[in-house]
Amino acid sequence: MSRARRWRAAWAFGAAFLMLAGAAGAAEKLKVLIIEGQNNHDWKTTTPVLKEALEASGRFEVGVATTPPAKSPDSAWDAFRPRFKDYDAVLTNYNGEPWPAAVREGLESYVSGGGGLVVMHAANNAFADWPAYNDMIGLGWRDAAFGDRITVDDSGKVVRTPKGEGPGSGHGPRHAFAVVVRNPEHPIMKGLPRTWTHAVDELYHGQRGPAKDMDVLASAYSDSGKGGTGAHEPMVWAIPFGKGRVVTNVMGHVAGDDLGAVKAPDFLALIVRSAEWAATGAVTLPPPADFPAEAR
Repeated sequence: MSRARRWRAAWAFGAAFLMLAGAAGAAEKLKVLIIEGQNNHDWKTTTPVLKEALEASGRFEVGVATTPPAKSPDSAWDAFRPRFKDYDAVLTNYNGEPWPAAVREGLESYVSGGGGLVVMHAANNAFADWPAYNDMIGLGWRDAAFGDRITVDDSGKVVRTPKGEGPGSGHGPRHAFAVVVRNPEHPIMKGLPRTWTHAVDELYHGQRGPAKDMDVLASAYSDSGKGGTGAHEPMVWAIPFGKGRVVTNVMGHVAGDDLGAVKAPDFLALIVRSAEWAATGAVTLPPPADFPAEAR
């Protein structure tokens, strides 16, 4: 074989290899598990919205694990054993009865070993008596005596208020509000507007907990004229847990059949980007075209 023919054969083989490798890479998706089954919000309508958004990004395969209904016998709970380690990230849409010890231990081991966890809205209300979960979420829907409070001052500095001082968890009437990015270099927030207007939603305030190593990614001003605290309250934050990564997003309330806050492009984009970061430590997905414009 001549040198030219050998070169062409090598080039063709290399090109074919790169095409195959590229196809394999494109086909490789992250696996996300959504936990649902009990919630004071309608998980039967919100989980499909979350699942569709994750899958539509082209980045994820999504599984769903549904807990037994409230007040189920122990035998029903004995069958609830999510295989966390089969997934790159877990998204919890659950706020209900305590999980069995084996499931709690399984999630702790999974996240501390490097798994990702994304906590949506009322899922941060759950499990007040589970110390590791409180460490993972940092702040939860708890009373003022439970733990410290985190806010952001006008200059962007994080302020810690000791437990027992100031308000406990709550929210005023639903309304649209401005979200302000506090860590624009974080992969979840990079490339997003520095501030935008979120849909009509609950604006959580006075969340409490250990808040260890908490990175406030975005906040919103809780207007006292709208039943708020007059402080900039965390809306999205990240916390390391062992080798794992946890993101909490307290937006996304459901009011009856009004799914506007959950279907809001900014909320879904944050969920999708948070899932990718929790799973990998990076975000490759660009902001969607329908993400709200910079607020003026």
